[in-house]
Amino acid sequence: MSDTALAETLSASDVAAYLRRHPEFLTDFPDLAAQLTLPREQGSVASLAAYQLQSLREKNAELERQLAGLISIAADNERLMQRIHDLNVAVLRASTPAVAARSVVTRLGEDFQTDHVRLVLFGNIGLPPADWLVHVPGGRASMPEFADFIANHEPIAGRLSAERLYRLFGDRAPEIRSSAIMPLGEFGILAIGSGDVDHFQPGMGTLFLKMIAATVSAALRRSQEGV
Repeated sequence: MSDTALAETLSASDVAAYLRRHPEFLTDFPDLAAQLTLPREQGSVASLAAYQLQSLREKNAELERQLAGLISIAADNERLMQRIHDLNVAVLRASTPAVAARSVVTRLGEDFQTDHVRLVLFGNIGLPPADWLVHVPGGRASMPEFADFIANHEPIAGRLSAERLYRLFGDRAPEIRSSAIMPLGEFGILAIGSGDVDHFQPGMGTLFLKMIAATVSAALRRSQEGV
């Protein structure tokens, strides 16, 4: 069959489909593989072998970047776990509810690099006055701006509305660029704020925030039970 007749019966897509079904084809015809050239994005050409080698190098480089990112995340998570462990130990060692509360606030400020901490309590737990302590005698009913948050029972992170910020941080609200708030069940709300707009982001995981909230809630429950 002449080249012209062959061209009339086979299309480029037919050839491509055949090669996809038989990837070993060029192994059986190494002379053909050596003659093939493939276009590059930059406009130059390369042999098939060189193209495949370059593709493998690019894929390996991308995998290495992904691995480095995962290792970095794992290291960050390990550091966070250690900080939460230290927080738990500090609360367990506290001799009084007041000491436990101060330990929580201090460690959240130092170990977790937050600028402001607020412990909002719906009832009187017997803690002495402090600049980080907010008593809300009317309970959750007197904080309608947080009604959906309290009902959802889930921490949130990112940028809060001006109304919410002022209710939590008072005159310090303009300094808060991002924050995280954690529900403490029937006890209240724990809020931490940062002057860095990227410190707390909506897409961040909430597992560690839940663990912190669980520690604080347990400490408040112990103080209420008088243990």
